Amino acid sequence: MKISMVNKNYFNRKKLGLFLLDHTIEIILIVLIAALALSVKNFMTWGNWMNILRANSLKGVMAFGMTMVIIAGLIDLSIGSTVALAGVIVARCCRDLPIATGMDVNTACIIGIAISLAIAVLVGWIHGTSTHKAGMPPFIVTLVTLNLLYGLAGIISQGFPIANQAPEWFNYLGGARIPIPDWLINALGGGNIDGIPVPAIVLIISFGLVYYVMGYTTIGRSVYATGGNAESARLSGIDVGKTKIICFVTIQILAVVAGFMTSGQLLAGSFSFGRGWELDVISAVIIGGTSFNGGIGKVWGTLWGVIFIGVISNGMTLLNFDIYTQYVVRGIVMFLAVFISSYRVNLKA
Repeated sequence: MKISMVNKNYFNRKKLGLFLLDHTIEIILIVLIAALALSVKNFMTWGNWMNILRANSLKGVMAFGMTMVIIAGLIDLSIGSTVALAGVIVARCCRDLPIATGMDVNTACIIGIAISLAIAVLVGWIHGTSTHKAGMPPFIVTLVTLNLLYGLAGIISQGFPIANQAPEWFNYLGGARIPIPDWLINALGGGNIDGIPVPAIVLIISFGLVYYVMGYTTIGRSVYATGGNAESARLSGIDVGKTKIICFVTIQILAVVAGFMTSGQLLAGSFSFGRGWELDVISAVIIGGTSFNGGIGKVWGTLWGVIFIGVISNGMTLLNFDIYTQYVVRGIVMFLAVFISSYRVNLKA
């Protein structure tokens, strides 16, 4: 009887510990928001929160695709270069094609978009095929394409930013806001409330699509199985190679979308856009609880990770932390997230 009670108490404590570990980021985020709300005057305003969403939407869109990639036991370091390449391709097409061929700028922009998406599919296919068929490490393969795509972006732009001459509907994707109705403004307390940034809406749509794929389709189940044990997945009938290609193509397409939004937001295309973003994207995924070992992770967690990084960066900026201190804090958070993720896996074993 006493032994049974001891075992029951032990398992209850372990269950509670696992629950707290699974929701560590959410708990810390709630505490952080409460602390910033009390210490920073303008933190909880509508405008500030829209700025947080807008500032983190570009990397957040890619983070959902990276979640698929890392759950599958892979990695993609080239997405920052894909952002730059997509932006300069559209900017170059919009500037040069109307002059060279006489076509209207709308057609030129669509051609630039199509070329960028085609390159994304090709690069994703190369990544998946190289890692599966040739057995090349995804770290090395994507490191090579990181430099390759960055170089192509520099060649196309000739090393200088290209002023964005894209049509208004293209720039709308990155810089516009959707007005909110008067009744919602009144519900929020009235005042001068801006609309919802379009990039934030793209972020939510991307989240919804990847969340559905990972949670309710055979593709999602294949991704988890491939990351958990690729050989077992193959023996159970899953096309591991196809699954890897789907993951890589998805993240590349989302990186292209982020490139379009960046170009529209900054009204230019430049080979320097997106440089180093892959590290921030991976940070959001890992902070959200996805394991680098593959097979473990949730898209919801990545959304929390994106918001978490956004709140930390915004809070430190409002508190006048210098940029170097911000890097130190984010590095510490990244280390703790990986530590907690590894500890949780060992505890569940």
